[in-house]
Amino acid sequence: MHAAVVTSFDEPPRYQEFELPVASDDDHALVDVLAVGLHPRVRADASGKHYSSTGRLPMIPGVDGVGQLDDGRRVYFVADDELPGPMAEKAVIDLRRTVPLPEDADVEMIAAAMNPAMSSWVALRRRVPIEAGQSVLVLGATGNAGAMAVRVAKRLGAGRVVGAGRDAERLDALRGVGADEIVQLTEDPDATEAALAKAAADVDIVIDYLWGKPAARAMMALIIARKDPSHALNWIQIGAIAGPTLELPSVALRSANLRIQGNGQGAVSIRGYLTAATVSFPFMRHSFVPVGGGSVRPSV
Repeated sequence: MHAAVVTSFDEPPRYQEFELPVASDDDHALVDVLAVGLHPRVRADASGKHYSSTGRLPMIPGVDGVGQLDDGRRVYFVADDELPGPMAEKAVIDLRRTVPLPEDADVEMIAAAMNPAMSSWVALRRRVPIEAGQSVLVLGATGNAGAMAVRVAKRLGAGRVVGAGRDAERLDALRGVGADEIVQLTEDPDATEAALAKAAADVDIVIDYLWGKPAARAMMALIIARKDPSHALNWIQIGAIAGPTLELPSVALRSANLRIQGNGQGAVSIRGYLTAATVSFPFMRHSFVPVGGGSVRPSV
């Protein structure tokens, strides 16, 4: 079979032949890969930079996708870290890591959007279960995952959602899908901090796809402006587009009830992820709006 094969982390994957994988037991099956998610996580894996990378080469990238079983059924699957990835014509999948799909499902849209959409769904259902009426700030709302997070927060009962991001056009579009207020992140840090403080000082939950300096500045802006600093501010770190680290003064942890945690591989079990995916799928399939990631068909 043909696959996108990584032989060096210093070079992009190459389209070449790769040995056809074999299912090892009844819990695994060989599927025709119909579409694969091309997420930031996949790009990080292919460059050896993701925290879960084993460093083993050669490798086939991919963390999820849509496959067709021998009997014609289609499934969304989460790839097994111990098996070759799904960016190939065929892949061995763990049947325990699948969600059945209806016949009319848009396989490319599902492959493109399920992973980024689930980042906020799992965060708000399992990491910090949202309560009806709570307010949410989405930091990095103009990316694929961030735009979905706005919709997901509203769907799960948020009373008020604030979307913050750089792209003005995409920010405006968020008003029509759940954002009650938007904040543009500009090159002027003081103006940005003031706008965030005005719009989101008293939010209950922050879903953060940025991290780095923008997140550190946003934390301090919200903490300083909060009416009741003892009211819990749950900060869920998911992405690190703006940098893998941040510098935060210790006063941020003493002067407010700031609770920082992450959401990603390791923070939630695969079983928990798949359970959430199954429950969320009726909503997800009608709400996919990929604007940053995408999917690929292996046969192209």
